Amino acid sequence: MMNNALAPIGLLIISNIFMTFAWYGHLKSLKSSALWLVILISWGVAFFEYVFQVPANRLGSDHYSLPQLKIIQEVITMVVFAGFSVLYMKQSLKLDFLWAGLCLVGAVYFIFRTP
Repeated sequence: MMNNALAPIGLLIISNIFMTFAWYGHLKSLKSSALWLVILISWGVAFFEYVFQVPANRLGSDHYSLPQLKIIQEVITMVVFAGFSVLYMKQSLKLDFLWAGLCLVGAVYFIFRTP
């Protein structure tokens, strides 16, 4: 596995794809299924989230502070969720995605700036 500052970001992207499908994918594809079945399937998908997320945080802690690692994860989560919403759930792309993204840019700035 790559041992640099980009490896945790790649792993977090993969992790967040699994997380997003575990949390929201059933709303499209399993809406009429029994809740207990959907929970089990979501847990199965979420397992793979952790397979990527735990090493991402472990590797990331060698390159980033804890707040930096968290804000990276949040930005990735929102980017993945926006793509998921538009591409998989067929939600319309709204200007609010841009405004939310700009707020995240501000959060990244404040977490990564050096005092």
